[in-house]
Amino acid sequence: MNTKVLPFAAKQLSHIETLERDGFVVLENVLDARRSQKLADELEPWLQATPRCEGDFYGWKTTRVGGLLSKAPSVADLVMDPYILAIAEALLLPNCDCIQLNLTQAVRVHGQERPQAPHRDEEMWPWPTNGQHWLLNVMWSVSDFTEENGATRLWRGSHRQELDRSIDPADSVAGVMQRGSALLFLGSLTHGAGQNLTPYPRTGIIVSYCLGWLKTYENQFLAYPREVAASFPEDLQRLIGYRIHRPNLGGWEGQDPIAHLRDTRGPAPHVDALTPEIAVQLKAHYGEAQERDEDGA
Repeated sequence: MNTKVLPFAAKQLSHIETLERDGFVVLENVLDARRSQKLADELEPWLQATPRCEGDFYGWKTTRVGGLLSKAPSVADLVMDPYILAIAEALLLPNCDCIQLNLTQAVRVHGQERPQAPHRDEEMWPWPTNGQHWLLNVMWSVSDFTEENGATRLWRGSHRQELDRSIDPADSVAGVMQRGSALLFLGSLTHGAGQNLTPYPRTGIIVSYCLGWLKTYENQFLAYPREVAASFPEDLQRLIGYRIHRPNLGGWEGQDPIAHLRDTRGPAPHVDALTPEIAVQLKAHYGEAQERDEDGA
C-alpha cells in the first residue's frame, strides 16, 4: 500500500482533522458566482430532460444525472480540484496504490420530497472496512443548501459507530452552505438528503473518490468509453480508471490501460506492474533460488 507522506497546508490539515473527528466538513465559497452560474447552465438541459427517479433510495421527487464529465464540461474542474484531491489522497492512499473517481452525479431534490433514509455510501461494498477509509464524497452546491430545502443531513461522528437506519433525525445536522461551496464527507458517515419543505428544487453535484481496487459505483468505462476518454487530459483519464493498480490489477493486454487510449498497434508483451515491496521480494526470491542452484552445482 502507498504510505507516502504528502505535504499539506495548515488549512488542509485542519480540514482532514475535522473529517476524521466529525466525518464531514464544509468548504465555503469554493466557486465564484461566474463559475457557479456556468455550471448551473450546463446542467440545466440534462436535469430538465431526465425523468425523476423511481425508488425508495433514489427518491420519487428527485432527479439524478450521471456521467457528467461528458455532459457538463465544468465538472472536470470540480473532479480535478487540487485542494480536494490532496485531501482525498491523504485519506485513501494509505489503503491503495492509487485512488479513482467513483462517480459524478447531479442531484436535484424537488419541492416536497421526503427525507432520504439514513445510509452510508460504503454499503455498496459488502465487506467490513475495519475503520479504514474507502470513500470520500464531495457534494458541490449548485444552489444554496438550507434547512428548509433539503440540505444533506449528517450524523456527526456516526462513522465511528454501527449503521443504524432508525437513528434519530433530531441528532443530525444540516449541511447548510451557499451556492459554490463543497461539503466533504466520509463514505462511512451516516447521512441522507433532507426533506425539501419548499416548492422549489435544490441542486447539487456529487463527486466521489474511492480506493483504486474497488468496483466503482458508476461504470466509468461505459460512461466514458475510449472515443470519449481519449479527449480528456491524462490525469483525468487515469483518475477515471485508465490506469493500472499495482500489483497488476485492471490491466489491458498486460499493459497499463492508458495504452488503450493511445496505441492501436498489434500484440505487446505483458509487463509487470508491481508495488516496490513485491518487486523487492521477487528479486530476493530469485536471488535466493540462484544461490541454491549454484550451491547445488
